[in-house]
Amino acid sequence: MRPGLVKFQIGKNGVTLGVVESLQLALKNHSQVRISILKSACRDREGLEKLVLDLKEKMPIKCFYRIIGFTIILKKQSNK
Repeated sequence: MRPGLVKFQIGKNGVTLGVVESLQLALKNHSQVRISILKSACRDREGLEKLVLDLKEKMPIKCFYRIIGFTIILKKQSNK
């Protein structure tokens, strides 16, 4: 694992307030967060897209994402 790489997991409870707060705190200190989506959260790509859109809607920080398999790479948007 690279130094400074932050990893999270989202399980059967999905995107909760605690997940959003933890991600917000991690993105204050890091520019990128890797989120693993467990099979108990969703089992198909459509469910994964809905989960990502729900997460992005609830995040107060402007960020963009990339989906690789069942992993989401969340990057903070620069203010330039």
